[in-house]
Amino acid sequence: MTLAQYLYFQQWSIIAFLGVLLLISLGNLLGMRRLGGYPSSRETPFVSILVPARNEERNIEACVRSLLGQDYPNFELLVLDDESEDATGEILSRLQQEDRRLLILRGKPLPDGWLGKNWACHQLAQAVRGTYLLFTDADTRHHPRMLADTIALAEATRADFLSGIPAQETVTWAEKLAVPMIPWMEHTTVPVALVRAWPFAALANAVGQFMFYRRSAYERTGGHAAVMGTVIEDFALPRQVKRHGLRWDLVDAAGRVRTRMYQNWSEVWDGYSKNLFAAFNYNLPVFAFIWLWMLFVAWQPFVWILLGLIGHPVPGYSFPLALASILMQVLLWLIPDLRFRMPVVQAIFFPMTITLFAAIAVRSAYRHLANKPLSWKGRRL
Repeated sequence: MTLAQYLYFQQWSIIAFLGVLLLISLGNLLGMRRLGGYPSSRETPFVSILVPARNEERNIEACVRSLLGQDYPNFELLVLDDESEDATGEILSRLQQEDRRLLILRGKPLPDGWLGKNWACHQLAQAVRGTYLLFTDADTRHHPRMLADTIALAEATRADFLSGIPAQETVTWAEKLAVPMIPWMEHTTVPVALVRAWPFAALANAVGQFMFYRRSAYERTGGHAAVMGTVIEDFALPRQVKRHGLRWDLVDAAGRVRTRMYQNWSEVWDGYSKNLFAAFNYNLPVFAFIWLWMLFVAWQPFVWILLGLIGHPVPGYSFPLALASILMQVLLWLIPDLRFRMPVVQAIFFPMTITLFAAIAVRSAYRHLANKPLSWKGRRL
């Protein structure tokens, strides 16, 4: 095989790879269930809504008010103040005086072997009365129909566990470029209908901002105690569900839940750095290959077109294939951007998103391998 033939074949390999991702994404447009897509359940089982909160003074009031405003008659709201060092506790106390449905738990000191969020959620789960448990983060906001629609879907599908991908609010350019990456990965690499049907746990995942359990399933799988030291509990918990032969689902919650995960570059940088290497099970060869491949796929067609335009074409270069690669990638980003209400302009800048995440990936791996853990919410991880 000549060099020209090899490079021409390489372009086709990129097209094939993108074609697989496009099939998965289009399949999820049809196969991913949606909150609000099922008629209201006749039953109104008791639900415990659980919110871990550490140093959340800028978020907690809006979150709690949206949860107390649910159009559903049978729930309790428990918020755990996880040793906050800001005004979170004072805000919660004021809200409780306004609405006694809000129950406040004071977090106990973090034991050895536990990570903060897992410990907070474990404490919350010990205090519940509900048949169902909803774990949601303090940076979320909830439509009044969220809980009724979640129950409707869970009852209709007999789900033991479901997680929802929320709408993503982005304001700064750091957010606009980085935040779409996670919904893109969920929608483009996880064939939800297939994972729902097969018994294997490998591809099951969740979004930690919205995880809904049948209580019996939470207890059977060991809950957060089973993943006490895991950084990415939103990968570990759904895989526990699948390993126990229970019904898992990942759904579109964009019409019922919204979130603004990060609000500046520093939060984007640290927030993703703490999780990214862990998401690949700390497997450095696989981690490095995936991010190098993603960079190559994103930038190769642009570089080859540029070289062709300035009169230095690469052997085997095909302008139609390079253009097709770019258009397919724009479409792959447009689909989740539109579905999860993110800025569509990001789709045009997708190579920048990939490059940004590759830089975060390097930092994430370096911090772990050099034993330089990050701090988050005032705690060393």
